[in-house]
Amino acid sequence: MNKLILYVLVTILTVWAMDGLNINAIFKKGQIVKARVSYFLLLLSIIYLVTNFIFDFIYLKIF
Repeated sequence: MNKLILYVLVTILTVWAMDGLNINAIFKKGQIVKARVSYFLLLLSIIYLVTNFIFDFIYLKIF
């Protein structure tokens, strides 16, 4: 249950932080679908990595 709460918090924080990126400037003109898919995959990757890092850090710190 703790990890689920952590996932939700990290998701909110990551979406808020990635909202500041201009992802369309990286891709060619007219490649909107590719830009959105890349944005989504990057978002999922960051959420997974940050959540597991925090969870492991807290778990190692306590025990």
